[in-house]
Amino acid sequence: MHKQSLTALVRHHLEAASIASSGRSADTVYGGHQHVLRQTLVALRAGSRLDEHENPGEATLQVLHGRVTLVSGEDRWNGSPGDLLTIPDARHALEAVESSVVLLTVALTRS
Repeated sequence: MHKQSLTALVRHHLEAASIASSGRSADTVYGGHQHVLRQTLVALRAGSRLDEHENPGEATLQVLHGRVTLVSGEDRWNGSPGDLLTIPDARHALEAVESSVVLLTVALTRS
């Protein structure tokens, strides 16, 4: 059993993202290459974004802090704290409307 405080991680990564040249900070909080399930906490400074990329598997995005916009082609979905967004099986990007933290959950298929 392993316990982590998401509240503490949110504070830490918001601060780290605010001073990072990339405007973001991230940490895998569960899983990794040896697991099917991976959860990554991602903090983005207001106005920064994760550029368009492929979906690596079934994935969701839970907004823990701030407001974000998930963009896929012409489609846009807004998220605020407590929202759970299903990531489309297509190229997509994530924009931080304000300084934000999300929990990305991905289920990878083993080959």
